[in-house]
Amino acid sequence: MTTKAYASVFDAIANTPQEAANLRLRAELMHRIEKHVERKKWTQGEAAKHGGVTQPRMNDLLRGRLSRFSLDALVNIAADMGLRVELRAAA
Repeated sequence: MTTKAYASVFDAIANTPQEAANLRLRAELMHRIEKHVERKKWTQGEAAKHGGVTQPRMNDLLRGRLSRFSLDALVNIAADMGLRVELRAAA
């Protein structure tokens, strides 16, 4: 049996490099939103109102349920919360 090394867990679980990149961006944005909610000391209900989603949806986000959020949805939530979202592509 051989062991294969991956650059990240996303590279290991994704079927394509594109899917891995999308997973990585979604996870990073979810983490940033979670940290913002913690800094603001918002309840899930307050965070949901600021993010323009329901409390159960915010619960999914704060519990890291990555598969339930598209990159677009996370960008919208972050922007609604007043976060500036930037994307940088590097070679």
